[in-house]
Amino acid sequence: MLFSSSIFLFYFLPFILFVYYVLLRRRQTRNVFLLLASLFFYAWGEPYFVLVMMLSILGNWGFGLAVDRFRTNVPLAKLCVAAMLLFNLTIFFIFKYLMFTLENVNEFFAAVIPVPEIALPIGISFFTFQAVSYVLDVYRNDAEVQRSPLKVGLYIALFPQLIAGPIVRYKTIADQIDNRRENVDDFSQGCCRFIVGFVKKMLLANTFALVADTAFTMPQSEMSVFFAWMGCAAYTLQIYFDFSGYSCMAIGLGRMFGFRFLENFNHPYIALSVSDFWRRWHISLSSWFRDYVYFPLGGSRVKTQRRLVFNLFVVWFLTGVWHGANWTFICWGLWYFVLLTVEKLTGFDNKVKNNVPLWCWGIVHHCYVIWAFMMGWVLFRSENLSAAVTYFQTMYGFAEVPLSNPVAVLYFRENFYFWIAGIIFAMPAAAWLRTKFEHYRFYPFAYSAVFLLGFIIAVAYMVKGTYNPFIYFNF
Repeated sequence: MLFSSSIFLFYFLPFILFVYYVLLRRRQTRNVFLLLASLFFYAWGEPYFVLVMMLSILGNWGFGLAVDRFRTNVPLAKLCVAAMLLFNLTIFFIFKYLMFTLENVNEFFAAVIPVPEIALPIGISFFTFQAVSYVLDVYRNDAEVQRSPLKVGLYIALFPQLIAGPIVRYKTIADQIDNRRENVDDFSQGCCRFIVGFVKKMLLANTFALVADTAFTMPQSEMSVFFAWMGCAAYTLQIYFDFSGYSCMAIGLGRMFGFRFLENFNHPYIALSVSDFWRRWHISLSSWFRDYVYFPLGGSRVKTQRRLVFNLFVVWFLTGVWHGANWTFICWGLWYFVLLTVEKLTGFDNKVKNNVPLWCWGIVHHCYVIWAFMMGWVLFRSENLSAAVTYFQTMYGFAEVPLSNPVAVLYFRENFYFWIAGIIFAMPAAAWLRTKFEHYRFYPFAYSAVFLLGFIIAVAYMVKGTYNPFIYFNF
C-alpha cells in the first residue's frame, strides 16, 4: 500500500485514525492496534512477506533479550551480537543478493548453478537496519532492552516509516512507545507535513519522472546532448522530491500518532562539498553507517591515511551494496568513496566548513557538488553499467547525436514551470518565505489556502493516474 494511493488516503488512514482516536483510549491497546494495522499495511500487496517481517521481529527481540542476559559476560554478549548479525544478514542476502551473486558466479566462472527466482520484500533494507540497530543499541547500553515482543514489533513495523524510512533508531522512540502524548498541535502539524510530502510526490516527482524515464529508456540514436543532460537533471529532481516527499509523509504520519521521527533531508542540493551533501541527504542512512560502521572502524581519527581510506572504502562499498543488487549501485557507492577520500585527504570539507567562501568561490564549490551528484545519479538510474557508459557518452558529446532535438525542446517547454518550481523548492525557499511573511496578519489564511489548494491539485493528479512508485521502495 502506498501513501500516494486513494486506498491509503481515503480508506486506510481515515479508518486507522477513527479507531485510534475515537474507539481506543488505553496506550497498550493503541499500540497493539498500530502494530496490527502496520502488519496489514505491509501485507496488503505482499501477504507472504509479512512472515519475513515477523521472523525479523521475533528473532531480534530474542537477540535483544540474550544480549541483555549476558551483558556481564562480554564474550557471550559478543557471540550473541555476531549471531544476530548472521541472522539478519542471511535473510538480507537471500532475498536481495542471492540471485545477483549466483548470476555473477555463473558469468565469471562459466558455471551452471541454478538461479532461483526470489521476489524482493519491499523495504527489507530499512526494517533490517532498524532491527540491527535495536540490538546494537542494547549491547552498547544506548537503549534499554524491550521485554515485550509487541513493542519491538511496533518499533520495527510501524507503518509510517516501514517501507522507505527514515531509518528510526530505537533509542529515538523507545520512550515514545509508552509515554507519547498526542495533541491537537502535533496532529495538525503532522497533517501539514504529510500534505507537503504528498504535493512533492504527486506534482513534482511524478512530473520529473516522465522526463527522466523517457531520457533513460530512449535509444541513443534518438537522443541529443541537451536531452541527455535534461534527463539527468530531471532524475536529480525526481529522486529528491520522491524520497524527501516520502520522508515528509512518514514524519507527518508519525506526528499524527504522537511519534517524533528525526529529519531525513536538509536541502542537500545547496551543499558546498560532497561531505556536506551526505550530511544533508538521507541523514538516517548516512548517520547509521557513521555510528555502526565508520566509527567502530576508527572513523577519521586513525594513525595513517591508509587506514582512513580503508574505512571510507568499507562504508561506501556497503552503502552501494545496501541500495541494491546491481553493479551500478556498487559503482555509485565507490564514486562517492573516491570523492570523499579526496575531500578528506585534502581537507577540502574542513576548509568549506571553517571558512565562509567568497560568493564566487561558493558558486564554484556548489557547481562542483552539483556535477558530482548528477554524475552519481546517472549511475544510480541506469539499468546496467553498459547503459550508464552509453548515457555518459551522449551527455559529453562522444556519441553521434545532435546538440539538441525537437523532443528536448518539447519536454523543456511543456515542463518549464515545473523546472522553475523544482529548482526553487529544492532550496530553502519555503523557510525563507515563512520568516519573511509570518508576522503579517494575512499569513495564517494564506498558509492554509496554499496547503488546501496544493492538496486538492495533488489529489486530482492522483485520481487521474499520474503516478509512479516511490523509488526507494525497491531498497
